[in-house]
Amino acid sequence: MKTMLRTRLTIKATQSFFTTWALMKASRMEPGNILTLVFFLFSFFFYCYVDEHLYRSHLGKNRKTTVTSVVISILFTVFYMAVDYPRYIDTLTNPLFRMGIICSTFLGFGFLFYHILIFLFSCTGDKVRLRSVLFTDPYDPVQPISAVRCRFPWLSKALTFLRSFYIKHTALCAFLLCFIFWFPYFLYQYPGIMTPDSINQFEQVVKVIPYSNHHPWVHTLIIKLLYSIGYKLTGSMVVALSFYTFFQMCVLALSVSYFILTMKKYCVRTRICLLVTLFYALIPYHAVHSVTIWKDVLFAAAMLSLGCSSLCLLRKTSIPHLCIFAISGLAMCLLRSNGWYAFILCLPFLLIYFRKKAWVMVPVLLGIFLCAAIIKYPVMQAFEVTQPDLIESLAIPAQQITAVICKDRVLTDAERDFIENVVDLTYIKKLYDPSYADNIKELVRAGNQDYLSDHKWEFFKLWAKLGLRYPGDYITAYIHQTYGYWYPDSFYPVADVEGVSATDLGVSHTPLIGGPLVIKIKEISIKLGGMLPLYGPLWSMGVICWILIFCIGNAFVRSETSKLIFYLPSVAVLFTVLIATPVASEFRYVYFMVFSLPFYIITSMLMLRHNTEEK
Repeated sequence: MKTMLRTRLTIKATQSFFTTWALMKASRMEPGNILTLVFFLFSFFFYCYVDEHLYRSHLGKNRKTTVTSVVISILFTVFYMAVDYPRYIDTLTNPLFRMGIICSTFLGFGFLFYHILIFLFSCTGDKVRLRSVLFTDPYDPVQPISAVRCRFPWLSKALTFLRSFYIKHTALCAFLLCFIFWFPYFLYQYPGIMTPDSINQFEQVVKVIPYSNHHPWVHTLIIKLLYSIGYKLTGSMVVALSFYTFFQMCVLALSVSYFILTMKKYCVRTRICLLVTLFYALIPYHAVHSVTIWKDVLFAAAMLSLGCSSLCLLRKTSIPHLCIFAISGLAMCLLRSNGWYAFILCLPFLLIYFRKKAWVMVPVLLGIFLCAAIIKYPVMQAFEVTQPDLIESLAIPAQQITAVICKDRVLTDAERDFIENVVDLTYIKKLYDPSYADNIKELVRAGNQDYLSDHKWEFFKLWAKLGLRYPGDYITAYIHQTYGYWYPDSFYPVADVEGVSATDLGVSHTPLIGGPLVIKIKEISIKLGGMLPLYGPLWSMGVICWILIFCIGNAFVRSETSKLIFYLPSVAVLFTVLIATPVASEFRYVYFMVFSLPFYIITSMLMLRHNTEEK
C-alpha cells in the first residue's frame, strides 16, 4: 500500500514538474521566479485531487471519458504550441536543447489539459446532479422573497410579483432586457455603424454601383426593403437607414428570446435563463453588433434559431418551429457565401438525423436547398448580380504559394512561368502579409486573373506539388492565416468600430445621445474585455472555439452522439472559414459561434430523453 502511494505521488510530482515547466515558458517566467513553486504546488495538489475525485466516482473511470480527454488535450496542446512554441526556444541554438524544451513543454501542457478535461467531464457527466442544479419542475409554485418579507412586506410582494412575471413570461423579458440595454447604442450610433463593407452594400441599394454577391445579395435586398420603406415615410436617408438598424436589433433580440423559450421548454431553471439573458444584454459586443450593418449579425441570429428550432422539433413537430427552421436554414444559405457550402455539408446528416420524421422534415430540408439554389443561380443571373471572383475563395492557397516564393524556395521553370502569367513578382515580398490575404488578392486582380480562371486545375496541381515539396512553409503559412480563430491567446480589438465610414452618399453619423460621459462609459465597457481575467475569455474567438470542441467531446463522454447534429452547422461554417478566410483574426466572421455560446453549453448538459416526454 505504501509502495503504491509512493509511486502515485512520484508520478504526480513528475507530471507537476513538467506542467510547471510548461506554465513557466507560457508565462515568460525565469526559472528562479518563486511563482514556479506556486505552479508546482498547484499542479501537484490539483492532480492528486482529480485522482481522488475519480477514485470515489465512477463517472471519470470509463474508457470514453479517458479517450476523449486524451484526444482533446493532445489537440489543444498541438494547436496552442503551434503558435507559441517559437517563444520558448528563441534564445537557444542547439537543436537537441530546442527539441528537449519543446517535448518537455508538450508533456506539461498535455498533463495539465488532460486533468482539467477529465475533471470537467466527470462533472458534466453526472446527469443526476446536473438535473438538480440546472433543471426544475415547471409547475413549482413561486415562493415569496423571504429575505425582505418581514421588514418590508411591500418590497417582498413587488419582488415576488416580478419574479412570477419573469417565470411566466421569460422569453418576453429576455427580449425586453436585450432591447433596453442595446437601445442606448442605437441612439449613440444612429443611424447605425457602417464600415466600408456596409457602404458598398448601401451603394448598391441607392444604385450607385450594380448588384454584387460579394456581400450577400439577399442581405442587400433586405437593407433596400427597410431603407425604401423608411425613405418613403420620412424622406430622410439617415432616418431610412435607421429602419434597417432597428429591424436588425429586433431580429437579434427575438433570436435570444426564442432561445430562452426553448430552454424553458426543456425545464432549464429560471436563474440560468436569466444569466444567459444577461450574457446577451450586458456584454457590449452584442449591443455593438446589433447596430452594425453587417450580414454577419443576421447570420448569427439565424444560426442560433436553427439550433433552437432543431431542439424544439426533436421534442414536438409543430408548424411554428418548422417555419423558424425553414427560415433560419434559408438564411444560413443566403446570408453568407460559406453558409451555403456549410448547409450542403450538413444536409445528408440532417436527413439521417430526422429520418423518423422524414414525412415532414425531408420536404423542408429539400425545400431550403432548392429555394437557396434557385435564388443563388437563376434568380441572381436574371438580375445580373455579379458573383465574387475566383481569387476571393483562394486566399489560403494563394498565401501558401506566396510564402514559398517569399522564402526563395527552388521552383521549376514551368512553375515560375505559371505564377508569372498570373502576377508580377516584382513587389510580392513587400506586399506579402502572413495574416492578411487582401494584398495578394489585389495583386492577382491587378495581374491576369483570367489566366488563373482558365487554368484552375493547373493552379491546384501547382499548389499540391509545392505543398508536398515544402510542407513546413505551407503549415506555417496556414497557422499565420487562421490562428485567430483557434488560438486562445490571440488579441483582436472587438466592437471598437463606430460611426459611418467616409462617404458622399448623404449619410453620416448622427448620434441622438452623446457627451463625454456617454463616450467614456462606452469606451470603458469595451476595454474591460482586455483587462479582466475571467471576463476576457468571452472576447476570445479561440476560447469559444475550444468550448465548442469541449461540448462535442462531452456528447461522446455522455454517450449522446445524437447531440452532434446541434453543433454540426456551426462546425461546418467554422470549417469553411478555416479553409478560405482572408484575415487571420476577424471577430465578425465567427460571431455566429460567439452568439451561440450559451446554446452549445446548455445543449451539452440537456437530458434529451427525459425532456422529450410530453408533459
